[in-house]
Order: sequence, then structure tokens, then C-alpha cells
Amino acid sequence: MGGDYAPHETVKGAMAARSDHNLELLLVGDRAAVEGELADYDLAGQPVTFVPSVGKIGDDEHPMYAFRHKPDASIIVGTKLVKDGRADVLVSLGSTGASMAASALILGMMEGLERPCIGGPFLGLAPRTVLMDLGSSVDCRPSQLLNFAALGSVFAHKFLEIPNPRVALLSVGSEKSKGNRQVQESYQLLERSHLNFVGNVEGMDFFTDKADVIVCDGFVGNILIKFTEGMGSALGGYLSSQLSPLMPQQELTRVLSELWQTTNLPRTMGGPLFGVNGAVLVGHGSSKAAGVAGAIDTAVRCVRWSLVESMREELSAVRIRGLTGGEK
Repeated sequence: MGGDYAPHETVKGAMAARSDHNLELLLVGDRAAVEGELADYDLAGQPVTFVPSVGKIGDDEHPMYAFRHKPDASIIVGTKLVKDGRADVLVSLGSTGASMAASALILGMMEGLERPCIGGPFLGLAPRTVLMDLGSSVDCRPSQLLNFAALGSVFAHKFLEIPNPRVALLSVGSEKSKGNRQVQESYQLLERSHLNFVGNVEGMDFFTDKADVIVCDGFVGNILIKFTEGMGSALGGYLSSQLSPLMPQQELTRVLSELWQTTNLPRTMGGPLFGVNGAVLVGHGSSKAAGVAGAIDTAVRCVRWSLVESMREELSAVRIRGLTGGEK
């Protein structure tokens, strides 16, 4: 029920993904709305199940308040399906805050983590560079940034097939002494970890291939991703007006569309919610059917590549190394 175009585009995208991946679908939502959409499909012999819920938690609602007053909301019912083992992975296009809260409270956090985080590639010109965190946690302690680095390293290894991902801290200079207190203390922890830590990088290094995983506080990460989204939108409009006299409109539209789609990978494809004891995929609310199908495709890979288990093992290794004081 979450997303700007639910439930029509959500059901349409889910049914498309079902055909591509031979999935069992559990569609959670208000009975009248979802069953009305399903009436357009021939479900005879298809493993598609409707699971009733009541209402949804909106972006403008405080998740904890909504939890008390909407115990049967779609995100809560869907998360419980994963908790109870009825589903392998949850895909939500709704409120990120509600998805995070439901996952943390119902599924629980991996040992050593206090709350989930979100990360992944977000720049079309740097599609193999992962940013952690994209905005779920602000005012992070150095130990949290170390955990983000470990989670991002697993993601880069599993999804981008990078054998030994290079991890860096986002700072105002490449020297070890640069950065605020948070960055300098995080540098020391990462330097002692078993991760492939390559030091500090600066903002321009998203395009210089100096690191595969770049770690920062969620406050910085969220500003960065929203700035690039705004820049991409403005640049697309500018290039369209400047280049339209020089090339066919169809070709121009194709090029700008590919750049926009790649630039907004977490928006169109969805990204895993890192750190919870279950597979949860958060897509962008503006996704239409193709974006929903893409988010489900990513969710399938999360399960088949055992992403949750790998992240749990990596966090354990980081914690043990920190307790023993071991060097790289």
C-alpha cells in the first residue's frame, strides 16, 4: 500500500517480477483496493496470495505513534510475515521511517547495531561506488561508522562482485589528520580493522575510483544524495534545452533517461535495509511498475546471495577484532 502509485503500479510491478523470477507473491494491503487490482489478472494456479491489512503508515506520521494506533497497517503485517518465516524478504515502497521502525522492532537488530542503515550506489557516473549511510542515522559514533563500513563492504562484494572492496572515509582532506573529531576517531578504528581501509577521500573522489565503499554520517550522506538528485534534475533540463537542436529528440530522450535511471539506482531499484535480522528492501515511493519489479529483482538477489547472513558474519568479525585489538 506504500508508494505514490499504490496499489495499481505495485501490483503491476509485482506480477511482472513474478513472471521473471518464478516467485511466490504475498500482496499485503487493504482488501478492496488489492483485490480490485488482482481482478485484472488470471491467477488460476498462480502462487499469488492476498494478505489483508488495515491502512498504512504515511511519510507524515511518526512511526512509533502510528504503531500504537495502526497495529494492522500494511508495513507491520508485511514485516511479521518475514518474522514468522512465511516470507523470505519484504519489499516496501512506503515510508522509509516506518519500514526501518517495523524492521528494528519486529525483526530485531544484528548484534552491535542500534538501528538500521541504508546505502548503495547512487551516482550514474560512479555506479560501482557505494555510499554508507544515505540518511538513516545522524550524529553517528565512530563505532557506528565502522559497522557501516563492514556492511557496505559485504554489499559491494555480493552485489558488485568486488573481491576485496576498498573502504574509505569521506572527509575534507585525504590526510589522516584531516576531518572533524568523528572522522578522526573513526579513522583509527577502521585502520585497526580487518577491512581493506584505504584512508580518507574527498567529495570529488566519487569519480576517481579511489574507493569502492565511502562511509560518512547519515546527515552528510542524505545532504549529498539529495544535492546530486537536484543537480541531476537541473542538469537534465539544461542539457535537453541545449542539445535538442543538435540531435534527434528520441536519441536525446534515450540518453538522458538512461543517465537519470542509473543516477537514481536506489530510487528505481530499491536498496536493502542493512543491519536487521531479516531481508528487507526499501524502494523509492515514486517508483512505477518497472521500479517495483526492479526492487523485487534486487530483493531476490538479497535472498539468493544470503546477504543478511554475510553481513551478520562480517559484523561479528569486526566486533571480535575490536575486542581483541587485532591489527589488519
